[in-house]
Amino acid sequence: MTGSGAADLLEAARPPVPHTVKARHEYRGMRTAEHYFEVPLDHFTGDGTPGETITVFAREYVSADHSEEEAARLPWLLYLQGGPGGRGNRFPSLGGWSKAAAKDFRILMLDQRGTGLSSAIDRNTLPLRGNDADQVEYLTHFRADSIVADAEAIRLALGSGPWTVYGQSYGGFCALSYLSFAPEGLREVLITGGLAPLTGPADRVYQATFQRVAARNAEYFARYPEDRAAVTRIARHLRDTEEFLPDGGRLTVERFQMVGSFLGGNTRVDALHHLLEDAFVGTPGGERLSDAFLEQVRGLVSRSANPLYALMHESIYGQGEPTDWAAWRVLQDFPEFSPEAPEPLLTGEMVYPWYFEQDPALRPLQNVALLLAEKDDWPALYDPEQLARNTVPAAAAVYSEDIYVDRELSLETAAAVRGLQVWESADFHHDGIADDGEGIFARLLGLTRSVRR
Repeated sequence: MTGSGAADLLEAARPPVPHTVKARHEYRGMRTAEHYFEVPLDHFTGDGTPGETITVFAREYVSADHSEEEAARLPWLLYLQGGPGGRGNRFPSLGGWSKAAAKDFRILMLDQRGTGLSSAIDRNTLPLRGNDADQVEYLTHFRADSIVADAEAIRLALGSGPWTVYGQSYGGFCALSYLSFAPEGLREVLITGGLAPLTGPADRVYQATFQRVAARNAEYFARYPEDRAAVTRIARHLRDTEEFLPDGGRLTVERFQMVGSFLGGNTRVDALHHLLEDAFVGTPGGERLSDAFLEQVRGLVSRSANPLYALMHESIYGQGEPTDWAAWRVLQDFPEFSPEAPEPLLTGEMVYPWYFEQDPALRPLQNVALLLAEKDDWPALYDPEQLARNTVPAAAAVYSEDIYVDRELSLETAAAVRGLQVWESADFHHDGIADDGEGIFARLLGLTRSVRR
């Protein structure tokens, strides 16, 4: 980030950005409103001149238990979704953490810039920016610093005082940037599975997480011993037989290993077993992978719905140095994850250069991805000095066996944020808020509120 701190960021958000509400609805015990904001593409030009703008969308959720007059007086809670590259949740009804939050807040669910209805980015829209270098320059404006500046612009446009921010996973990374550069905009901060390392390099993230993913594989195969043979059988089959996903992309061993994303949660891990048991069917030409299996795998390994995730994933750790395909380089230290291993392990959420060769949705973005991996002048995403003197009440859930956000790195960050209270649990994995969102939210909010007493 090129701004020099919170004051600069708040100043950059003035005057209030254009804001319209295009639709309101009421259903299943809640009312919603669809907010659109026109924000600067670059919040940090420093000269105060108007420049290009993009659209940022957010949906408001309010419990119908509150009258419209009561709801208008409720404080705002901004939810920052995981990712990067994931749009905000679309709630069919209030439940879990959102049900708990809606008792006391108006919830604002943000489509972070580049996702959902917020000037979305994909293989079709990026070429509008120009050549590969132009596209990379555009993408530099889609990291946590810009997301936080959007949030401050939105807060001011809504006329809100300091608000509550709830960050899950990458949303927690953004919340740390918020605490760094615009703490005046925050009443309190809740973070689940999202305490980012404050310093690089990205390699140490993957050194830690590969070890946790390996341990999670062992735990899974102890739970479902028959699935060790099933994974090996599928890998051998894919080495010898060409299988294609419904989008036309070939299913390679390394793409199949991506189904290890299921290992990141309590609520999803058993679904991996159900996926594997549907793998093979008999055909006139011998055993092949079933259409049902291939369709399910396509939904797990294709980035057509969130290409920004693949493009920007390692950049969320980039500060003053290139990430240079950190996960791919670190993988070489863990041969048990190699697609050529006799019994290959399943992988986590790491991103590799071959994504952009094998995924049809990413293939047109291959050169852009290479340039992003080489970029060596990423600005800082955190201000350690500001975090060390933090006064905003903050609480974070750290999951002991989280395969995506490492426990030790999380606790290192927690210790660097003054006053941040940690609740550590071995009962949940990265998807804890899908497991017991109401309880986790209540616990963290209680921790932050205890500071005010």
